[in-house]
Amino acid sequence: MKNVKLISLALSMLICFVVSAQEKTITGTVTDDSDIPLPGVQIIIKGTKKYAQTNFDGNYSIQAQKGDALIFSFIGMKTESVVVKNSNVINLKMKSEGNTLQEVVMVGYGTSSEYEDNNYGYSASKRKERKSAGKMIQGKVAGVAISPGYVQPSVSTVASSVISISSKNEPLYILDGIPVKSEQFAKINPNDVQDVKVLKDKDATSVYGNKASNGVVVIDTKNGIYKNLTEKELDAKLKITNPSPTITSDQEDYDAFVENAFESPRTAPLSTFSIDVDNASYTNVRRFINNGQTVPKDAVRVEEMVNFFKYNYPQPKDQNPFSINTELSDSPWNAKNKVLKIGLQGKNIPTESLPASNLVFLIDVSGSMSDINKLPLLKQSLKILVNELREKDKVAIVVYAGAAGLVLAPTSGNEKRTINDALEKLNAGGSTAGGAGIELAYKIATENFIKNGNNRVILATDGDFNVGSTSNTDMEKLIEEKRKTGVFLTCLGYGMGNYKDSKMETLADKGNGNYAYIDNIQEANRFLGKEFKGSMFAIAKDVKIQIEFNPKQIQAYRLIGYENRKLRPEDFKNDAIDAGELGSNHTVTALYEIIPAGVSSDYLNTQPDDLKYTKVKETDNNYKDELATIKFRYKKPDGDKSIEIVQVIENKAVALEKASDDFKFSTAVAWFGLKLRDSKLISNKSSDDILKLAKQGISNDNEGYKSEFIRLTESAKFN
Repeated sequence: MKNVKLISLALSMLICFVVSAQEKTITGTVTDDSDIPLPGVQIIIKGTKKYAQTNFDGNYSIQAQKGDALIFSFIGMKTESVVVKNSNVINLKMKSEGNTLQEVVMVGYGTSSEYEDNNYGYSASKRKERKSAGKMIQGKVAGVAISPGYVQPSVSTVASSVISISSKNEPLYILDGIPVKSEQFAKINPNDVQDVKVLKDKDATSVYGNKASNGVVVIDTKNGIYKNLTEKELDAKLKITNPSPTITSDQEDYDAFVENAFESPRTAPLSTFSIDVDNASYTNVRRFINNGQTVPKDAVRVEEMVNFFKYNYPQPKDQNPFSINTELSDSPWNAKNKVLKIGLQGKNIPTESLPASNLVFLIDVSGSMSDINKLPLLKQSLKILVNELREKDKVAIVVYAGAAGLVLAPTSGNEKRTINDALEKLNAGGSTAGGAGIELAYKIATENFIKNGNNRVILATDGDFNVGSTSNTDMEKLIEEKRKTGVFLTCLGYGMGNYKDSKMETLADKGNGNYAYIDNIQEANRFLGKEFKGSMFAIAKDVKIQIEFNPKQIQAYRLIGYENRKLRPEDFKNDAIDAGELGSNHTVTALYEIIPAGVSSDYLNTQPDDLKYTKVKETDNNYKDELATIKFRYKKPDGDKSIEIVQVIENKAVALEKASDDFKFSTAVAWFGLKLRDSKLISNKSSDDILKLAKQGISNDNEGYKSEFIRLTESAKFN
């Protein structure tokens, strides 16, 4: 009997080995018709739950067997099926989906006749019609799509993955006998539709003239509910609060702050601040420049611009979770001054060693989230994150509008289709009970808390909380209370026009969290895909830096940026004071501008006093080789007591031309940020000089972000 069991076990192991041996890694690149890489293409093995997604460069990797059918799907492209053969490389050029982009498509009113037996979750284009609106379509017209939750002009996914409505081939819309705009047409409830007619060519122009050359969509509603309404009345009935496509920042909210001034090490010997790994300010600045707008001064947080970029710091070699790196060189904007660069490099934890995740997506589905760059972009963004999850990870989804609700109970990370289906069903409407949403999300997170795991609420919103806890003070108190649960917070900001940066910043700062502004799908791929480990897995929390400068070497210093991260000297050793978190493989950079001893400067305005380094008369030690002493304190992700590191910075400067590429590029980014803020503490504001320094510092730019910075610098508008 024992031998039989052993034989049975051996056979089972052999079968597993054979199956495993048949699997191989398939890699490849997916592009469009113009050979431009497509990020975010979904690849699934037909008949299984195995799933992958292309990265920013269009590359993918998936485990499959010979004979498996790989299904490739992307918005605006034809779904493709490729069978795995002998080759381990499958490259694919996807073609534009003519039906989606060029025809009226009515979906959701019947049962699928194509892919009816599929199990990979892609919507079919052919339907068995019932007696419903689906049967009313009598023709086809460019630029329109009709689906169960709404009617909308069709969208085109362009090479940059920014989705926009095409106006070139837009038809004429007639609603209850009157012409309407596309944004009004998009808000029609299909349940109100009684009859839909599509006229093309001569049938259209003979009735409506040349303006109907792209076709006409004629909709009659039940009882003619939109008949004889003025444009304002129609907007009100369709709940269009801002039908104008004009993009403005008048309603956007940013906290005002004054940039750090120069301080004397005699009167202010200690400079203390929390690290900041956020980079929302940079992507928001990018959005303004790409839209041809002047960047609001208070939207610029210089440290977040600098920290958007990754620098070449070495991995830590000791038991500490980060390495410490310093560099001293000339200030590029004030010739007589120096700049001290301090860089932290977080330890890179292998993916297989990362703890299990307990994530709660907290999604704003209020009426303000209906724009294409809000909820639709949000859904696609979170799908990128879902693609990174493992079986041991779990996700719940909480939404809030007029009230908060749980739409997906905690679900394993390998059930990607279930999670993505729940995301797809979300629609925008109603007011914004942000406080209620936060309460429910943290409740779900704490109920499913994983000890020694990654417990995190991911808030995705435009920050426009207009019901419940609304003021920044109320939100600050609420989030500080929730921080005690041990649950971390990630804030993802979306949209423009009414964007509330101040609330997002408050939430992230007070909630053991980080904050990113997602301006397009590429940024979602970067933050939630490529940098998933750094964004979602903390390796150290409450990281604080305190530096004491030697007054024998320095007349004055100032911290570049970090204005809203400054701490009191006594906060450094107070473990009750919150500070920033550092993620796996994250880098953090801070810059100090220094006025050396003996240099005349218009920026000096301090009175001297004696402290540590001035006691040289008593000790006969003038610390001539020391520029400063720097201290770091941090806690382990699940710890309550801080660990301290001390390091002395030598007074050794190199000329700017001999400085590292990282020094040149990081100071160029800071310089650009200071110019955007119209800083009064920089003497050289030449954009040409900023560009020259940035170009000298470009290296390790495989993803093109540094080259993009140069383009933005060339395009920026200044007051």
